[in-house]
Amino acid sequence: MSKFIALAVGGFLLMTNISNAQAVAIKVEPQEDAPQISKHIYGHFAEHLGRCIYGGFYVGEDSDIPNTAGVRMDVVEALRELSIPNLRWPGGCFADTYHWKDGIGPKEERPSILNIWWGNVREDNSFGTHEFLNMCELLGTEPYLSANVGSGTPQELADWIKYTNHPAGTSPMPELREEYGREEPWKVTYWGIGNEAWGCGGNMTPEYYSDVYRRYATFTTDWRNSDGLVRVASGASSSDYNWTEVLMKNIPKNLIEAMALHHYSVIDWGNKGPSTEFSEGQYFTIMERALLMEELIQKHTAIMDKHDPEQKVALFVDEWGGWYDPEPGTNPGFLYQQNTMRDAMIAGTTLNIFNNHADRVKMANLAQAVNVLQAVILTDEEKMILTPTYHVMRMYKVHQDATLIPLSFESPEYTHEDKSLPAISASASRDAAGNTHFSLVNIDSEKAHEIQLDVSGLDLSKVLGEILSADKLQDHNSFDNPDKVHPESFKKIQLKGGTLSLEIPPFSVIVITAK
Repeated sequence: MSKFIALAVGGFLLMTNISNAQAVAIKVEPQEDAPQISKHIYGHFAEHLGRCIYGGFYVGEDSDIPNTAGVRMDVVEALRELSIPNLRWPGGCFADTYHWKDGIGPKEERPSILNIWWGNVREDNSFGTHEFLNMCELLGTEPYLSANVGSGTPQELADWIKYTNHPAGTSPMPELREEYGREEPWKVTYWGIGNEAWGCGGNMTPEYYSDVYRRYATFTTDWRNSDGLVRVASGASSSDYNWTEVLMKNIPKNLIEAMALHHYSVIDWGNKGPSTEFSEGQYFTIMERALLMEELIQKHTAIMDKHDPEQKVALFVDEWGGWYDPEPGTNPGFLYQQNTMRDAMIAGTTLNIFNNHADRVKMANLAQAVNVLQAVILTDEEKMILTPTYHVMRMYKVHQDATLIPLSFESPEYTHEDKSLPAISASASRDAAGNTHFSLVNIDSEKAHEIQLDVSGLDLSKVLGEILSADKLQDHNSFDNPDKVHPESFKKIQLKGGTLSLEIPPFSVIVITAK
């Protein structure tokens, strides 16, 4: 038995593990200064990788697939239903070989390049700045642009900011934008200063990147944007705490608004395992990697708190998700994988962790939106399906911009061979309309668990529930059976004497709305 308590310590939620042998009992711990769960935690990521952009988001204006300016409308409508708050583009590794001026102007005049990172395929630059930012307007989402630091220049970035943000007629860049058909600026707020600078973004040391970042950040300014820009430093890979230490020490706080963190749930980088025909052991290992996110955020946050006790610098987990071997018969450089109930478990537990650390985690980006890694949408020509991860993101959108309600609870253990993990994950919030939301996940592959929520201090009278479950962990949606895994109404909830009682089945996600 593991006991997990969400406590306010030094302004953030600290999860402690205490040996105990009690049943699952979740207690609501309201606090006056609880943080707001930023809607940007529910962000997405679109890289020029495989079929994420071409064939995923973008099919071209001449396609028979219904589209607006080449952007397929079935994907737009599905993402609108998620209320996606932001979309990160153009990478990823691709960002540090991307030169934005290649992707503007008449399409027939745009130069093509070789995408050396993902499959060595030709990139014709038909989807560029205008296409992406106009698509974000169509989606009703905020763009998050990743700047080229690996092979670009500060001038290139400064010009991109002027091109996207400055009013028409104020300088050569907005005049060029107007010439290419866009008079009004898009007003882009979020700017990543490079991507994975420790790897594909340049194989830099943290000391060297700190200096590079300071140089680029100095020119990442937009004096006409009264809201200011959010400059995001290329942060650590998983448990590289030294990277965070060096950057937080060396970068002046007036040059940085956010620090990134990347963490993927991977069994073994040399042998990632299949996306559907996985074993119990492979499932357990993936969940072990996913739940590591709790420790990573705690430890990176502790380092950030040491150098930034006022918490002016946000933590953006702008790449996360499950990573497996590509589907057999597909281009291995396209990273196309199926999406099962295992992915729903990753999504539900990870989003609960982000919610519970909402004081410092202000943005996160699932990798990736369409046809790549832990995608919410898969397409095949005119066909489109929604994955189990999509359904979790849709169920959890009730937490966006709601106020966190800390919880304390005891979790039974999910055991495999000689290892164990906490079976139950949970988070809660209250929205502006006064509704209270609880998201619960049981990762145990075999056992259901009784849950008792002590809501005696919340004055609740009506409860609604929704559940995502399946017969097997390996169950997934396919183009032949697109609705095999889908949410259903969950009515087996009892509210009596200030206690919500329910049973959560094995490998399932439940979201409860109480009024």
